[in-house]
Amino acid sequence: MLIDFHTHTSASDGALSPCELMARAAASKVELLAITDHDTVAGYEAAAAYHTENPSGMRLISGIELSCQWSGVTIHILGLGVDCEHPVMRAGLERMAAARKERGAKIASRLESRGFDGALQGALMQAGDSQLGRPHFAAWMVEQGHVRDPNQAFDRYLGQGKIGDVKAFWPELAEVTQWIESSNGVAVIAHPLKYRFTGTKLRRFIAAFVAAGGRGMEVLSGRQTTDQTKHLVRLAQDFDLEVSVGSDFHRDATYSAPLGVESAPFGDLRGVWQRW
Repeated sequence: MLIDFHTHTSASDGALSPCELMARAAASKVELLAITDHDTVAGYEAAAAYHTENPSGMRLISGIELSCQWSGVTIHILGLGVDCEHPVMRAGLERMAAARKERGAKIASRLESRGFDGALQGALMQAGDSQLGRPHFAAWMVEQGHVRDPNQAFDRYLGQGKIGDVKAFWPELAEVTQWIESSNGVAVIAHPLKYRFTGTKLRRFIAAFVAAGGRGMEVLSGRQTTDQTKHLVRLAQDFDLEVSVGSDFHRDATYSAPLGVESAPFGDLRGVWQRW
């Protein structure tokens, strides 16, 4: 079957509305779908309402991609099958909303110190009802003619190690993992290779995640080489983790993966999707 347990909508930094993403996934014959917007379940909730009114053979799973810190690095943990109304998750989401607001103000202050006046209001206008993030600052900078495109905004001002790269507001890995597990969800490491850890540090990170109660890891996220996928499968087996797969879909782009991952190549493994 086609599965996708890592997708984004316009509720965070995706290009498609929740309804548009649902329609696209159904047309692509995806059978199990999780909407995992950054630090919000608003996209999932809108998609669930749409799904009720427009039923299809696809099953929609609640999801979220939570930001956190481990060893000074920003990490993303997926929460799959979470109870969005659970008091622990609700409190966590309120904290994340406050953290994003504070982070946005800090990013704006840093940009304004470089002469980019009006950065916060401009980014908020770009975000609309979405969770405020660096892509909205990038879009504003393009609109104002400060940079030629979002890539240049990240390369010069917003990317890792740049003036707009603010990490300090996220909770710790163990805390975020516990929010997910307490709300009856499954905590899954998102795109493990994206953090560019050495082999030793990656194993230390996974061990810390398991110790915190995490139970799954993405072995395929977007476009990967076969060797990368095999490496992640071995790590998942070494740590007795369930495996997950997803496109990490944000928008149509030349190097982005389309919606849906075939589950057959992972049939001998403990797939997190087997829960549903």
